Amino acid sequence: MDVKIIDNNKKAFHDYFIEETYEAGVVLTGAEVKSVRGGHFSLRDSFVIFRGGQALLVNAHIKPYEKGSYFNTDAKRTRVLLLSKAEINKLRGKTEAKGYTVVPTRAYFKKGLVKVEVGLAKGKEGHDKRRAIADRDAKRDIERTLKQYNTR
Repeated sequence: MDVKIIDNNKKAFHDYFIEETYEAGVVLTGAEVKSVRGGHFSLRDSFVIFRGGQALLVNAHIKPYEKGSYFNTDAKRTRVLLLSKAEINKLRGKTEAKGYTVVPTRAYFKKGLVKVEVGLAKGKEGHDKRRAIADRDAKRDIERTLKQYNTR
């Protein structure tokens, strides 16, 4: 499978427990696709809402295409996500009933198309974030120590 990562949303993994992920297409204009190919795409602080039977990506930043004309769109406009009706209904039901939220976790090209991976997420509390940071630091220290012993 030919997949090229455009952006990872590290903040989503820091702030949330991601329980399920779904692949969604994104409706973009031609100038936006050219800008994304240039690497000007950010998922930081973006989220997904449901309105009118559609999933909408809010606050994702795509820098206006430099060589574009007055047809360039707003950098943070709301974009439609292409999910099946069953997936939309499932995600909407979970977000309304159980206190979940839907956040984009990464963006990538797959077979030339821009895709966004969205995750069904539950918020972390302060102690969960501190534990995750401590675990990551401990793992890094262990790897560093093992590397020192293996090079001797």
